[in-house]
Amino acid sequence: MEQFWNFIWLFFWSFAFIAYLFALFAVISDIFRDHELSGWLKAVWIIFLVFVPFLTVLVYLIARGRSMAERQARSAQRAEAATTEYIRSVAKSSPSQEIAKAKELLDAGTLTQAEFDAVKAKALSQA
Repeated sequence: MEQFWNFIWLFFWSFAFIAYLFALFAVISDIFRDHELSGWLKAVWIIFLVFVPFLTVLVYLIARGRSMAERQARSAQRAEAATTEYIRSVAKSSPSQEIAKAKELLDAGTLTQAEFDAVKAKALSQA
């Protein structure tokens, strides 16, 4: 029975240590991500993280947790916007490709001549 409880304690402390490491790395990355924090204050936070790590992580999360979440959200929004812009720039078809697709649809009878002319005019105006 004692081995069972030893295993439970080992499991609990392992989980706590891994959770602490996640919080520590989140704090360190947030310190360097924050452009409003001066270089000296960043150095002070890092020094405290080295010498009093557990207490400093708790103080940082309490004092700057809300702004930490806001910076993370802004970073995620910028990354999403950049990804969307990249996808749009890569997925954009050239005017000649649009006209060729419209010509295929015209030949198949899906588009009328007037619709084809409108697609062609729009594609040529975007060039």
